[in-house]
Amino acid sequence: MKKIFNLIMSLAVMVTAVAQETVYPAKEYKGLLFIKNGTVHVGNGQVLENTTVEVRDGKIFRIGVDLPIPMDDVRVFDATGKHVYPGLILPNTYLGLVEISTVRASSDASEIGEYNPSVRSIVAYNTDSKLINPLRNVGILLACVAPEGGSITGTSSVVQLDAWNWEDAAYKMDNGIHYNMPGLMARPGGGRFGGFGGAQPPASDPVKTGMEEIENFKSFLKEAKAYHLSVDKKETNLRFEAMKGLFEKKQKLFIHCDIVRQILMAIDIKNELGVDVVIVGGQESYQVADLLKKNNIPVILNQLLELPTLADDLVDQPYRTPAMLQKAGVLFALNDDDATTRYRNLPYNAGTAAAYGLSKEEALSAITLNAAKILGIDDRTGSIEVGKDANIVVSTGDILDMRTNNITHAFIQGRTIELNDKQKQLYERYKYKYSLK
Repeated sequence: MKKIFNLIMSLAVMVTAVAQETVYPAKEYKGLLFIKNGTVHVGNGQVLENTTVEVRDGKIFRIGVDLPIPMDDVRVFDATGKHVYPGLILPNTYLGLVEISTVRASSDASEIGEYNPSVRSIVAYNTDSKLINPLRNVGILLACVAPEGGSITGTSSVVQLDAWNWEDAAYKMDNGIHYNMPGLMARPGGGRFGGFGGAQPPASDPVKTGMEEIENFKSFLKEAKAYHLSVDKKETNLRFEAMKGLFEKKQKLFIHCDIVRQILMAIDIKNELGVDVVIVGGQESYQVADLLKKNNIPVILNQLLELPTLADDLVDQPYRTPAMLQKAGVLFALNDDDATTRYRNLPYNAGTAAAYGLSKEEALSAITLNAAKILGIDDRTGSIEVGKDANIVVSTGDILDMRTNNITHAFIQGRTIELNDKQKQLYERYKYKYSLK
């Protein structure tokens, strides 16, 4: 039975591999591009009505009302009555590393071993993933791709979602090292919220074991820092070499954790080792928001549409957390790591946060400029401002609303991106088959 199942899944991979061959990456565009008369949502909280965005050679050159448009060979897109947004950013994902999780041949997110800082996600990134085009259709144009597995999972990179190969896709390579912190919490029955059919006591004290693992990790960081500071290196240590960016402030340490005691340990790591830390997950981050602000630690909230950590928490606490972080002055970004939606709910997660305390523009910033700041790419993208890359999407309605999000145009570095995917092709196919056109 297992062999039959594997054969079926392999055939599924083969079938999906032949879809979307006619959706090509756009060619580089050198020249003038105008997106005129739209409602421009800058990404920093500003909204500019009836505004035109002028793009030159892929960069935003000028923004204003009634900008003169030459009659020469220029591209003009009329956004009258539409909304113009910065391209959305997915801040933590294994997009392009896992296609079908049950088919090992299509999964390249994990490596054997506990400490793998030298594993680079960028070289395994698959630009032909069939998950990419549907993301562009909801406004997501960039993503931070990170490996999984072990304690130090490897090095993440930021990619733009319109490329022939990983070299073309790379937007910022090796921007961070990712670390999975031990749970530091007993989970009866092995489940996240407790087991069913009778809880089994843990074989050992998870807090004690977790603290030992954290101390080992800190020792590893100290060794890597000493290696970086040493002048005469007799041997090259690939794992330590991969981490030198942490100590040169060119990389950040992304610590994946959720509960308060884990977050407190992350703060301790930052202060003891002197590295820049980002919390990924952060379900209970609202409880220590003041500490996060004081220590200048940003948060990537992995998922809003889930239950709270503890049984006595408010059932809608995950929806309220972004507004609580915003009020405390904590830099945060929103994510979508739901395995069923495969990242497509990112704008709607932001919309949910806007219904629970954030303003619409604050929610937009959480998936554009804030994400860019955390990933270290805000000098190039994340907002519609002069000098930045023209990573822009145009929607007929509110991009944060599932009912009205309708992307009509998308631009990555000024290139006009084709908005087509397998789902749209199948829709047209069966409209034709049943004469519904």
